[in-house]
Amino acid sequence: MAAKEFSETHRVTFYETDVTNTVTPAMLINMIILSSEDQTNSLGVGAKMVTELGIGWVVTQYKIDITRMPTNDETVKLTTRATCYNRYFAFREFWVHDETGQECVHIESIWVTMNHHTRKIVSIPEEVITPFETEQVKMIPRLGRPKRLDDADQLMVKDYRVRYFDIDGNGHVNNSRYFDWLIDALPMSFLTRHRLVSMNIRFENEVQYHHDVKSEAALVTDSNDPIVTKHHILLDNGDVATEAECHWQPIMK
Repeated sequence: MAAKEFSETHRVTFYETDVTNTVTPAMLINMIILSSEDQTNSLGVGAKMVTELGIGWVVTQYKIDITRMPTNDETVKLTTRATCYNRYFAFREFWVHDETGQECVHIESIWVTMNHHTRKIVSIPEEVITPFETEQVKMIPRLGRPKRLDDADQLMVKDYRVRYFDIDGNGHVNNSRYFDWLIDALPMSFLTRHRLVSMNIRFENEVQYHHDVKSEAALVTDSNDPIVTKHHILLDNGDVATEAECHWQPIMK
């Protein structure tokens, strides 16, 4: 039996877009997460229910493929399904389609359930996953690891202090904030002349209130792909919080 799909429409607003009037990666994530939350609520296994179990859903990785980003005032269709799972990991997909039915974005993601008190991964409760009618598998799909920064890279660096408004209900930095930090290390001159076509982002360690973090990025010069950037977010103790690999294309004018 195929997993249940859930769809809803969304009108892109000006505050979800950047200077080019296209949706930002951070706002794209907010949009698709809202669709998954609406699905869980419709199935009776939303945030209230999982919180009562003392757990929460935490994403560990996204792989994003972008045909084009939606633009300001465009109405799009958001679709999601919990495709498969095993004891500790769940694989969820998302799609964004425009009004003509053309696919704009496809996102694959890996999720775990975390105990709120111990901050440790726990097995996914059957009562939480069963309503999705998702396939149980031994191994969920692998998304590959982003290219890593190394000592030879010429780095672009920005520093951030975690604010109260960066924190979500799980007590750590909201996932969408990482996208802003990662990409903001690139200069505006680059961002206004290139469009993001794919991104692989992996979350390693939690970032919490009042942490100081450093966003570092570098342009890859030893790749067959035209334009690739590598990124990571470092905690003040040097641990990697998040790493990402982005692929870009020049904007044709």
